[in-house]
Amino acid sequence: MKTVKTSLTCVVVLAMLLSGTTFAMPLASSARAVIPTDLQQLISVDYREMKNSPTAMQLKETLMPDNIKQFETALKGVGLDPDKDIDTLAFAAFRTEKQGMKQVAVAAGPFNMKAVLKKLTAQKIKSTKYRLASIYPMDGGLVMVFLDDSTLLFGEISAVKIALDTRDGQILSLDTNATMADMMSSVDSSPLWSILDQQGTQQVMRSALGDASKIGDYDSIKKHLLGSRYTMNFNSGVNFDLTVVTSDSVSAATLSSLVKAGLLYKKMSASATEKMAMDNTTVDSDGANVSFHFKSSDQQFQSLMHSPLFNAVSH
Repeated sequence: MKTVKTSLTCVVVLAMLLSGTTFAMPLASSARAVIPTDLQQLISVDYREMKNSPTAMQLKETLMPDNIKQFETALKGVGLDPDKDIDTLAFAAFRTEKQGMKQVAVAAGPFNMKAVLKKLTAQKIKSTKYRLASIYPMDGGLVMVFLDDSTLLFGEISAVKIALDTRDGQILSLDTNATMADMMSSVDSSPLWSILDQQGTQQVMRSALGDASKIGDYDSIKKHLLGSRYTMNFNSGVNFDLTVVTSDSVSAATLSSLVKAGLLYKKMSASATEKMAMDNTTVDSDGANVSFHFKSSDQQFQSLMHSPLFNAVSH
């Protein structure tokens, strides 16, 4: 999780902060089965969607974190080209009781599993068994397992074993986490989505509010923030929708008011580009949910990506 050092930013930048990149699509069942219940964040990179938008490609290059670059390099090391062989690349960050935060990735696409295995054999790369799974080493200290003919699980070996334990029923899966599963069901029909758990949402909202959190009593409502989800598309400019799920309507209304006040507070010292982003952001509460919506043209959004505030928040 990145740390935000500035005060309140436009909500679309908040969403980018959650993931480091924002392109996704629904998970395949084989990918979903390996995600443990104690999930912090789930994202999915849709490489096909990315290619259709220059703005999306620019955003990816600007915000792609080192862990995603490492995963892409590892795929290339076994003969897979992310731009040609991969449709989606999903990332799951989850907490463990004794090993801290772990992360795995799942690549899905029309790649040729037999060709990959043949390349590994030619390189004299041998697998090790973990129950019925064959685990192969990759570049950068990662390992991989074929979940089926078109789905590949990979990551650091201890994280991959936990994911396999989840698939094999030895660890509770994502489907037993009602809050995260419900949030995912609300967005997974969208082409681009992500979900974040309670602790992560609390941290990001505090960081995004910065000094503005002092305007109201953020500490009194943060415990009522249960999680967050977002969708984003580049079909006609940039459209972004973020929902923060709270425990009740009073908490939602309070958070909505706090964010609106924070936007006004930040706007006093914002640049023209940043003010534009704030003017294009709406915040409303509906029942227990707080909804954020941002819309801009490609040109406006590309200007925002070069602003000092964006650079401070996203790096």
